[in-house]
Amino acid sequence: MTHRPRILQVNKLYYPDIGGIETVVQSIAEQTLARFDPEVIACQPRGRGERAFINGVPVTRAGSLGTCLSMPVSLSFPLLFRKAIRRADLIHLHHPFVLGELSALLLNSKRKMVLTWYSAIVRQKLLSKLFRPFLERLLDRVEAIVVIYPDAQRQTKILAQRVNKCVVIPPGIEIRDYDMDATLGDEVAKIRSRYGEDLILFAGRLVYYKGVQHLIAAMPSVRGRLLVAGDGPLRQSLLRQAAELRVSDRVTLLGRLSDQDLKAVFHACDVFVLPSTHPSEAFGMVQLEAMACRKPVVNTRLETGVPYVSLDGVTGLTVEPANPEALAGALNKLLGDEGLRRALGEGGRERVLNEFTVQVMAERIMNLYEKVLGR
Repeated sequence: MTHRPRILQVNKLYYPDIGGIETVVQSIAEQTLARFDPEVIACQPRGRGERAFINGVPVTRAGSLGTCLSMPVSLSFPLLFRKAIRRADLIHLHHPFVLGELSALLLNSKRKMVLTWYSAIVRQKLLSKLFRPFLERLLDRVEAIVVIYPDAQRQTKILAQRVNKCVVIPPGIEIRDYDMDATLGDEVAKIRSRYGEDLILFAGRLVYYKGVQHLIAAMPSVRGRLLVAGDGPLRQSLLRQAAELRVSDRVTLLGRLSDQDLKAVFHACDVFVLPSTHPSEAFGMVQLEAMACRKPVVNTRLETGVPYVSLDGVTGLTVEPANPEALAGALNKLLGDEGLRRALGEGGRERVLNEFTVQVMAERIMNLYEKVLGR
């Protein structure tokens, strides 16, 4: 019987603790089951560790004391990682995850490694400076560096020195998961009935770099109603801001939604907006979900993959970051032009089909694994 290579993915968190990177890690693990034996090691956001099988993938979660500097604080992770690499033929790291990368650098002496680069460590300046020498050594050791959009390797100095190692593989989604069905149609009708027309949707964590505060600041000048799907540390301050601006009647914080409820609000909205302000927003996977649902996207002109995902004038409108006036202008333009919304929405669906399906991403990843392993 032919040996199936064992791939160990290493990331901060894993499903059901889902963000953009976690979605990519899960998709890679599940899509590569046909040709590889995937395994995942991650941390709990807080609490005791556990082992589980999720959709056929063995997952180890190290216990965590909580989060510090956006990283889980886990004393057991290095030990569990050391055990896991004994079972692996190749290690796939997802940056930034300092604890995982230090463990791979210091505890892995034999296994080949690849690393997917999503973004630099942006906000934690001291951590970034202290970690830089270790990161340099790690990047020299890995066989390949996956970047998620073109030019990422040239926009980041540490990658520009290693362009020959970089491979562009954008993330992808399962587009069929976002198709309308009868049940979803009923939920969409209820949302439209409850909240009315001219619906604007934001979906994501309520953290500093998402720029939701600038979106709420734009709302006094916007004709529509804003639905905010997600939770996070800025929730209370955003509620206060909406009250101070007297737009609480047109701004609804929905909290964290189930997958099904989130799909329903995607289909119910007229416009999706991602008002991110910092390069911590490396790609904006949530844009793909909106585009799959044929919704035009308003995003920001960051020097990351965000404006590459949704193209200005093709799948949505792109404005300068941290600019409430520009956000209001783009949103009002789309809300006032149904034909434009429809054209950009269809453009988004086509772009996802051509460039950003999970099948395309997985095939590229598996080809890279085989090349690195020398098969």
